[in-house]
Amino acid sequence: MAEAAADTLNEIFGRTGSGPLSGVVVADFSRVLAGPYCTMLLADMGATVIKVESPDGDDARTWKPPVRDEESTFFLSVNRNKHSITLDFNEPSDLALAQQLAARADIVVENFKPHGLERYGLDYAAIADLNPTVIYASITGFGTGAGAALPGYDLLVQAASGMMSLTGGQETEPYRAGLAMFDVITGLHASTGILGALHHRTTTGEGQRVELNLLSSALSGMVNQSAAYVTGGVIPTRMGNEHPSLYPYEPMLTGDGRLVIAAANNGQFARLCAVLEVPELAQDQRFSSAEQRNAHRSELRILLEVQLAARSAEEWFPLLSGAGLPCAPIQDVKGGVDLADRLGLDPVVLPGENERQIPTVRHPVSFSRTPATYDLAPPMLGSSSDLVRGWLAQQLTAAR
Repeated sequence: MAEAAADTLNEIFGRTGSGPLSGVVVADFSRVLAGPYCTMLLADMGATVIKVESPDGDDARTWKPPVRDEESTFFLSVNRNKHSITLDFNEPSDLALAQQLAARADIVVENFKPHGLERYGLDYAAIADLNPTVIYASITGFGTGAGAALPGYDLLVQAASGMMSLTGGQETEPYRAGLAMFDVITGLHASTGILGALHHRTTTGEGQRVELNLLSSALSGMVNQSAAYVTGGVIPTRMGNEHPSLYPYEPMLTGDGRLVIAAANNGQFARLCAVLEVPELAQDQRFSSAEQRNAHRSELRILLEVQLAARSAEEWFPLLSGAGLPCAPIQDVKGGVDLADRLGLDPVVLPGENERQIPTVRHPVSFSRTPATYDLAPPMLGSSSDLVRGWLAQQLTAAR
């Protein structure tokens, strides 16, 4: 019965049905990045994701440049495999449809301001009354308690969490990361939490609320740096590209360009010294352990870069890699995508068809039995409104 229902759902919504979440319906009331990234990951795994947008659309649609055919690449990056329906919650008929969708969904994802959906009857308590087994994921910036009134922007969390205090050199001002990293990490945490709740529902029949906030995800995602303070009482500081616990573990000067070198243990350091033709450094008491290398990193950097000056970064890369030493050239984003392609990782996928086939980045997980699928290009605003309305009407008729 469940497989037949999933097949019918997939046929209606144009999914191939091979993913591990095939047959699962997600009502996506989220905007911009953390929520949409989470729901795209679920959609890639086969879930039917219905993206609910206001008549003006997700704000991310207007975040330009860059663009592809006048559409925001920001929006396109996190919204494939979804259907878009436009609903105005201030219109009673539209609000009723939103409530009906949430009542039918297996999963609801929202990132409105705390308590913002209560006046519409779309909060967890209201939806759980209609749909007791629903998994209802809420994403906020700083939680629903004392931080409820604080705006939830990634940049604010990068600042408030302490992350910016770690980014940059000792002589520079603090910097933000080059992407909205805590939005992305929160989206990942949200998908993990949802899947955990989905498993719990499978075994017990119970739905539940899953709550996330950017600040908690940031502190978790900062791992060893937040633990330095929480566990060790040490407040980390900016170290540029260096690592607080490992050396060498940074970009190093060569005869032409910089090469990132990571010698994370004594064996790797010995191999580095051998390739650089200074094997004696591995036996030097100043450098014979990670602790000693950290204590004498300024001296060690000079000695290593003298040897690295003999060749360019491009020449050193295959030599060091061939010796089993972790290293990497510093590339632009194009170089990163090209490298993944050369390594056979197939980083680019083409969801959609005909003129609406849009290159996007592959789902990061490979499944041996239930692979991710890329059926639908990111939707135009409201492009599935008639389809979703018709399906909800059928669901309402069937329930009577």
